[in-house]
Amino acid sequence: MALKEKQVLFNINNDGASSEHKLLLRNIQLRDYPDMVEIMSQVYSNIGDALWVEEDVQNLLKIFPEGQICIEDKGKVVACALCLIVDYKKYGDNHTYQQITGNYKFSTHDPDGDVLYGIDLFIHPAYQGMRLGRRLYDARKEMCENLNLESIVAGGRIPGLAKYADNMTPRSYIDLVKSKDIYDPILSFQLSNDFHVKKILTNYLPSDNESMAYATLLQWNNIYYEEKEKLIGGVKSVVRLGVVQMQLRNVPSMEAWLSNVEFFIDAVSDYKADFILFPELFNAPLIGQFNEENAAMAMRKLAGFTEELVQRFVEYALSYNINIIAGSMPLYRDGDLYNVSFLCRRDGTWDSQYKLHITPDEKNYWGVSGGNKLKVFDTDIGKIGILICYDVEFPELTRILADKEIKILFVPFMTDTQNGFHRVHHCAKARAIENECYVAIAGSVGNLPRVTNIDLQYAQSAVYSPSDFSFPNNAVIAEATPNTEVAIIADVDLSLLKELNVKGSVRNLKDRRKDLYELRWIKK
Repeated sequence: MALKEKQVLFNINNDGASSEHKLLLRNIQLRDYPDMVEIMSQVYSNIGDALWVEEDVQNLLKIFPEGQICIEDKGKVVACALCLIVDYKKYGDNHTYQQITGNYKFSTHDPDGDVLYGIDLFIHPAYQGMRLGRRLYDARKEMCENLNLESIVAGGRIPGLAKYADNMTPRSYIDLVKSKDIYDPILSFQLSNDFHVKKILTNYLPSDNESMAYATLLQWNNIYYEEKEKLIGGVKSVVRLGVVQMQLRNVPSMEAWLSNVEFFIDAVSDYKADFILFPELFNAPLIGQFNEENAAMAMRKLAGFTEELVQRFVEYALSYNINIIAGSMPLYRDGDLYNVSFLCRRDGTWDSQYKLHITPDEKNYWGVSGGNKLKVFDTDIGKIGILICYDVEFPELTRILADKEIKILFVPFMTDTQNGFHRVHHCAKARAIENECYVAIAGSVGNLPRVTNIDLQYAQSAVYSPSDFSFPNNAVIAEATPNTEVAIIADVDLSLLKELNVKGSVRNLKDRRKDLYELRWIKK
């Protein structure tokens, strides 16, 4: 893939003629070698045997012509960047310059490798300060992304080290450069271009006396990198969600209720959705046959359906090829009543997340107990989390899940008033922003006459995103009409979360002051 030539004109006279510079970013050609020698002889005057001979450049252009780039000014080359593609695991982090370049003959170049390795970058002294290095680095990054390579790696000289060698270690020197207490002409520039120091290399370039043969092993990660896709069964970057805002209505039997549920699963799966989310306690209509009992006993009898319903949802997930978050249902176990959400995967497996924080009404009317485990679920699209209603109002839980790299949080909820809904709504939106993830919420609407504590419902189900340029201005991917039975279908792009984490206007996960505070799970 040849580099697309990019021209820049500046310093325009009043008559419109270009007066000083005409820059062009392009691939190097062999005829550029005399200009390259002129630059190298000035830049590397303090390093022995640092100049590439014409045969070296010819060899580079033969094996990887698109990887060798330059900037010319009115036809004269003034800056160059040279690189290879390597299979990095063959060399690892402990290598020398001689090893990574194949004894300077570039036998290490591998078109099927995974890393773009920067072997040189030099700029004519008369052009230093014009940020040409940034242009070359940006071109390398573009190349890395277009070639779908995992990262750019380079061994960086630290020419300022020799001046401080008597009173500090290389590590201390690098730390002071990072904190901007010391300026290093190469390392400071590399850090400002989003490279990070992986380690310190010793004896990397023995002839580099200014760096005392030390170098920094630098890396820039390509957030768009995707492992080569499998022909079938690959991981998606765009995930389709179905969120059901379900109406609670009296039903004569479990089969009648399941018929309504299956209708939504069938309809949403027709849209090739990857997930369908139902509301909290969405099987509550089945409690109607027990409403002669007191509320606590009726809920325990409702729990008697749960085991069979889970099995039915596993069957639906398989037959409709969709991952089902079966809202939540009561589970009676070892004398305690729990509120539990079930994840039924389309591969036939299932798992569960217990509600951890129990509302006062749940305790008072039904005697519900809280669970004590917070899970991250692996699925065929990546890691997800589930928090049931009240749990999303506790930001610590979502942060713990985010630290374990969930991309989507599913929140089944049940609220009877607008006040209750807005607690869930605002907290869910906050969780998406704080934790750089998508949050889908699903609630019930309608009413169940004469059913204690589930008689009235208010909901506006939705899918929320972080708030940045790549996402909707109001951070809402999709939302339902309030208090209406409906299913919403929405696509969420997981690759945008990678970009947000690295390039976002603000970076909530990265910018945490871990030197001041920490969050940890206590329960073993």
